[in-house]
Amino acid sequence: MYLKQIILTDFRNYQKQKLDFSPAVNVLIGKNAQGKTNLLEAIFVLAMAKSHRTSKDKELIRFKQEAARLEGTINRRLGDLKLELILSKKGKIAKVNHLERPKLSEYIGQLNVILFAPEDLALVKGAPQERRRFIDMEFSQIDPLYLHDLSQYKQVLRQRNKYLKALQLKQANDLVYLDILTEQLANLGGKVIAKRLIYLKRLETYAKDLHAQITQGKEQLTLRYKTNLKDLGTQTENDLATNLLAKFQQLRQKELSQGTSLAGPHRDDLSFYLNDNNVQTYGSQGQQRTTALSVKLAEIELMHEQTGEYPVLLLDDVLSELDGQRQTHLLKTIQDKVQTFLTTPGLNDIAQQLIKEPKIFHVNNGKISTDDENTLQVEIFYPHKDEKDESTKN
Repeated sequence: MYLKQIILTDFRNYQKQKLDFSPAVNVLIGKNAQGKTNLLEAIFVLAMAKSHRTSKDKELIRFKQEAARLEGTINRRLGDLKLELILSKKGKIAKVNHLERPKLSEYIGQLNVILFAPEDLALVKGAPQERRRFIDMEFSQIDPLYLHDLSQYKQVLRQRNKYLKALQLKQANDLVYLDILTEQLANLGGKVIAKRLIYLKRLETYAKDLHAQITQGKEQLTLRYKTNLKDLGTQTENDLATNLLAKFQQLRQKELSQGTSLAGPHRDDLSFYLNDNNVQTYGSQGQQRTTALSVKLAEIELMHEQTGEYPVLLLDDVLSELDGQRQTHLLKTIQDKVQTFLTTPGLNDIAQQLIKEPKIFHVNNGKISTDDENTLQVEIFYPHKDEKDESTKN
């Protein structure tokens, strides 16, 4: 799988832009605030129908415009595929081969992407919600049913939390309705946890091998799913739902007192261990970064295993955060395997030696030019005249 072409209309600072890409490595070189990350974000949004940088779609629409449009041509094993996503203040319109998909679960997964940015190096040490976001984002792309169950779970969770808050404030008193919501949430939660356990086990297999290669066999990486349910390895989806329902009953008085749901996949976490030592607690910064790198690279293999296609890899200025050994391992792993988009202020000696025939895009002051001297104009909107005047002086 690779992205052949993208067309952006009124997305971020792009007024109208059409770009054709290499199926191998595409390198975007330029100083900060030139639009490199905006292009990677556009590819991510085209795939996931949401941004990794903001939860507000209106921030993706060019200033004073009503809507943003992204169009992409994807090459897959069975032929080319056309994707179109329109973002407006009224909502989203998603199309596959010009046919509108009313459910985003029918759209997401057509283009699979893995984003690796400097903040992802904090995957190990960061907050639990970052790891949950990581899990859900990747598994939703490889399994539409997981995305559906997760969406349903979040919807019922919002309803249940709202009703718990009403009970806490004495604005409601129907505990039977709470029981109905609790049973629905437990059933959906059991489905989500069951799939997480399956895919995390497969992810661990690939991550363990990659980590052993990076550390020359000195460290063994394992992943452990953290939840307040017990005996996860022996439980079926129905067992997990029953277990979760019992946990809700156990926590009922506490939930009524606090007005929120205190158990379920929305509160679970992921732990990383090296030679049975918790990396989050006892690992060095180097070990934590190597663990994050191993896990992110393992996603590539998991997606290929589950979908039969390699994903598109987005590397947003990540080379500058890795030492020479980790840069080498990253670039060797992706070489001749996945289409890659790499943003960087400039390629260092290691990258130049390891990347074979990249397509180079120079991003500077609102213009993108390739090394073959074909210049592609990027129309940048300047909200203030002085900004445009200033940029022309450089």
